Amino acid sequence: MDIFKGRRLVIATKHYKEIVIAPAVEKYLGVECFVPSDFDTDAFGTFSGEIERKEDALTTVRKKCLLAMEITNCDLGIASEGSFGPHPSVFIAHADDEILIFIDKKNNLEIIVRELSLDTNFNAATVSSFQNLVDLVKTVGFPEHGIILKNTKEEVPNVVKGIQSWELLEESYHKLSDNNSQVVAETDMRAMYNPTRMKVIQKATQKLVNKIKSICPQCTTPGFGVVKIKSGLPCEWCGSPTNSTKSHIYQCQKCNFEQEKMFPNDKKKEDPMYCDRCNP
Repeated sequence: MDIFKGRRLVIATKHYKEIVIAPAVEKYLGVECFVPSDFDTDAFGTFSGEIERKEDALTTVRKKCLLAMEITNCDLGIASEGSFGPHPSVFIAHADDEILIFIDKKNNLEIIVRELSLDTNFNAATVSSFQNLVDLVKTVGFPEHGIILKNTKEEVPNVVKGIQSWELLEESYHKLSDNNSQVVAETDMRAMYNPTRMKVIQKATQKLVNKIKSICPQCTTPGFGVVKIKSGLPCEWCGSPTNSTKSHIYQCQKCNFEQEKMFPNDKKKEDPMYCDRCNP
């Protein structure tokens, strides 16, 4: 896009997220991506718990992006922030909730996307034997996916991160379980140690690029995105409105122009199995 072409863009990361973010952003926006040297994103919180994230994910990702832009004197930036836990609607499953932010100070733009994915190996358990640990890590994609081990018996937990070999796993376990203490095993959710999460970030990046490329029909500002989802897709049998999506409301963040786009999922009728009247 012309307003971004040739400009430098800082990616606020220390965990190699630029591997999946930079290619799409450079290809579609024409920018030159770089990563700040010695940028400590752990200061905003760590998955392993040594540093607690003090603010919500959106506030955190915004501050992370703005700080990277400030220290590199760059007016264009991208940052991401992930959260892991129970899925908000599929209660028996874990989810990866990724937020990506794009900030352009020159054009006063802030564009945000969210990718909520069931595709995650997020897990944690307390183990009392090495065999218990082996059984656990076999279910989470080890050794391609990293493991964190912690001994929480001490006041300051002893932590070993980024374990990606059977030798280091066994060595770390026996060291931490000295004196018959239990060990907490967790999936390492840092992007560089978690290929599954990296794929979700890649998917979120494409969603961000698509939103940036979406232009307001009235003022041509980038980031013309969905701000509201309307339900009411009619039932195929009785015609009653269902809870399924009927339309998306798009809005421009600059001029506030709104546009309704009908049937975004390419469906004009819903299966009767989702109708409260036909299938109460």
